Amino acid sequence: MIAQGEEVLKLIPQRPPIVMVDTLISAADKKTVSGFTIKEDNIFVENHIFQEPGIIENIAQSAAMGVGYVCSINNQKVPLGFIGAIKNLQIFSLPAVNSEIRTEIQVDYEVFEATLITGKVFCNEVLIAQAEMKIFLKPNE
Repeated sequence: MIAQGEEVLKLIPQRPPIVMVDTLISAADKKTVSGFTIKEDNIFVENHIFQEPGIIENIAQSAAMGVGYVCSINNQKVPLGFIGAIKNLQIFSLPAVNSEIRTEIQVDYEVFEATLITGKVFCNEVLIAQAEMKIFLKPNE
């Protein structure tokens, strides 16, 4: 494990209550793995179930955390990122409160400020969601 809790906030531009990652499990080459424990007070929890927008935000923030980690080890500022497109989103099931999800991000392509990623979300080792995203990074000034 690389970072957990408050340390994670140094790697992403988001701030509570919009933080959907709490652990950086690994970051190597073009793959990032994050963890997140779903709490009852999460803004994307409804009827004790983590909803679709939370899953999407978790994938995006997991990708951001990988970029933030690379920036941190290179003493660079963490850039802002924006979701440009979501493709082939599939949500097979939604996790309940107190579940731990693990999200794997694979960087497929990087062209200028655009990054294409594939994200897969697991709960209890079962694939519960996957998507491709095009993410644009705002260059640091």
